[in-house]
Amino acid sequence: MPLPRAVVVLTGSELVRGDKADANGAFLGRELTRLGLEPARILLVGDDPAELERAIREALEAEICILSGGLGPTHDDRTVETLARAAGRELVVDETLEREIEAISRGVAERLGFPYADFAAGVHKQASLPEGGTALGLAGTAPAVLLERDGSLAVALPGPPNELRRLWPRVLESATLQRVLAGVEPPTHHVLRFFGVSESAVARTLEVEGGEGDGLDLTVCAHDLEIRVDLLQRPGSEERTARVAAALRERFGTELFAEDERPVAELVLDRCRSLGLTLATAESCTGGLVGVRLTDVAGASDVYVGGVVAYSNQVKAGGLGVPPDVLARHGAVSAEAAAAMARGARAKLGADVAVAVTGIAGPGGATPEKPVGLVYISVESPDGDSADRVVLPGDREAVRTRAAALALHTLRRLLTRPATHAHELAE
Repeated sequence: MPLPRAVVVLTGSELVRGDKADANGAFLGRELTRLGLEPARILLVGDDPAELERAIREALEAEICILSGGLGPTHDDRTVETLARAAGRELVVDETLEREIEAISRGVAERLGFPYADFAAGVHKQASLPEGGTALGLAGTAPAVLLERDGSLAVALPGPPNELRRLWPRVLESATLQRVLAGVEPPTHHVLRFFGVSESAVARTLEVEGGEGDGLDLTVCAHDLEIRVDLLQRPGSEERTARVAAALRERFGTELFAEDERPVAELVLDRCRSLGLTLATAESCTGGLVGVRLTDVAGASDVYVGGVVAYSNQVKAGGLGVPPDVLARHGAVSAEAAAAMARGARAKLGADVAVAVTGIAGPGGATPEKPVGLVYISVESPDGDSADRVVLPGDREAVRTRAAALALHTLRRLLTRPATHAHELAE
């Protein structure tokens, strides 16, 4: 039985022009897949009325149509009126919704010292829904709009990602969506993540095992030096999924580091926590990105004591105690400098473990001996040291983000090696 199709339409000329990056497509695609739907297409369209209407008409052919953006009070917010026209419905003012939006707008007008008359037309516009449509709640003054049509469902959500995600649970709870999903069995999702193996090697193993099909969907994605394999197991494919996953574990057992969604920074912090260790960072070319990834994880403060961004040689020497002769003899981008930075961060910040990263992110600063992308990582702990030297591909941003990922994986490997024991590290 084919899965119900879903089409996502992301609206906004700023997205088409490249002024702003989309943050909703991937979220909605994952959510629709999780529900057991087939995300057939994600369409990106500007605010031109004719283009928007064409995109919405196409999306309405699917069982589920999700629209994002264009729900504001201004002239170029056209999603609801265009949805009504494409669905053959009149626009009707929802008086209850209008009162709710008016109350919010009057409060804003009062705080800002503006006359409410400036807001009245926008309030009327945002309270106008396609005939038969319902509002599922507000994010600010923007409603989530649900419209059932000929057994299919259209949902319009605000464009700002935080507003869309705030209203998405209302969509999930709606009786209309539940009727569309009746009889749909969501897939079982398995994820395997590898570090230190090529994407092509993983793909070859999957090919040997027969690839996807027979109820198993496979995706292989390389990101920040990791190779991630997602297995979507449909009913009846349990045995085949288990065989493919087992083959990957057997072939790449030493490179497999996680079978869940937790970022590597969280894995590092959890490992430090279980060993009773504190952690510090010293960064040059990454400019604090390692520290950012660690502090992105809630609760990091009980492990991560802090870091030093030592971009200049003066800070490397004065802030981290890197010996001047090391910098003079080997340079700031060297294994010796990285080791001294890690040693200095551990001592200066009083941490049990420290990681340091230094390199040449480019586009300038390279020499024949030290090309763009050259990165040194050093980790120092009571249990021993670990170091990496790599030449990373990509532009400045790619080198920096990959270097931060490499620093975290170097930490993870040291902390999880079999000889590591809490009492050895803590002493």
